[in-house]
Amino acid sequence: MQALIRVTDLSGLSHQDIPPLFRDVAERGWSVTAAGGRVLTGLRPETPGRYVDRLAEETTVNGRGMTDYDLPTAPHGRTPLLVRRCLAYVSACLRKAQGEFGDSRVKAYVSLSCADADEGLLTANVTFCTPLADVRPYIPGLEQVGDAAVAEISAEDCRAWGVDGLTGRH
Repeated sequence: MQALIRVTDLSGLSHQDIPPLFRDVAERGWSVTAAGGRVLTGLRPETPGRYVDRLAEETTVNGRGMTDYDLPTAPHGRTPLLVRRCLAYVSACLRKAQGEFGDSRVKAYVSLSCADADEGLLTANVTFCTPLADVRPYIPGLEQVGDAAVAEISAEDCRAWGVDGLTGRH
């Protein structure tokens, strides 16, 4: 995933890179569940679910496949646009989390892999969670994942890539 991010042009990254539904989710911000889970308000179900632990609650509520139906199918055209979308969404959500919670403990997890469909299109999933000392990591052995490009992204990573200050609506 680091290689994909390195070769993706992140200049001019803005809220316009985020699909409208995801933009709305990012703008609605975060809330805290009864169990203490940090979840995106726009993704929070009306009826609370039952989860094994906070990690399961956060990743289930916050996780979504990134919109990609409008992207080209050719990998050279699709991949950079998909990476840009994911990073713009992640940056907007992490910045909002940092502002609302006063810390940068929420992490984003972005994975890119080929779809199960016959076309083998590259797809992406994004979720957020707060690593906890008493709960297993969301993706144990992240560096050893071989069937997808996966990254754990922090608010600090976004700033290092120069995408913390997205242009456009806030």
